[in-house]
Amino acid sequence: MSNPVKEFNDYRSRMNERLLDDSSKMLKRIFSLDKQAFQKGELDVATKELLGLVASTVLRCDDCIKYHLENCYKENLSKTTVMETLEIATLVGGTIVIPHLRRAYEYWEALESNSKI
Repeated sequence: MSNPVKEFNDYRSRMNERLLDDSSKMLKRIFSLDKQAFQKGELDVATKELLGLVASTVLRCDDCIKYHLENCYKENLSKTTVMETLEIATLVGGTIVIPHLRRAYEYWEALESNSKI
């Protein structure tokens, strides 16, 4: 049986490593800034992840959506909270984001299934 969460994380890790091994300072700085932006500050990590989820959904970036969903899950956000956030993203992004909403829902279920293994 396939494990979409493991497959995504393995691919992401492998390709990030390859990119960073073969990149300039600029790309490394972008990756570093992205990591720093989601650390606790005036806003807590969970809030920042929800904001990232909305932006990623509106921009229709499936990899980004998965990344933020997983971080929301790690922050112990409820399915209800995440789905309400995705509803707002769908309102802002319009009906064109509905396919991404479906995949996000499916990925959240995979995250929940993985925790039961």
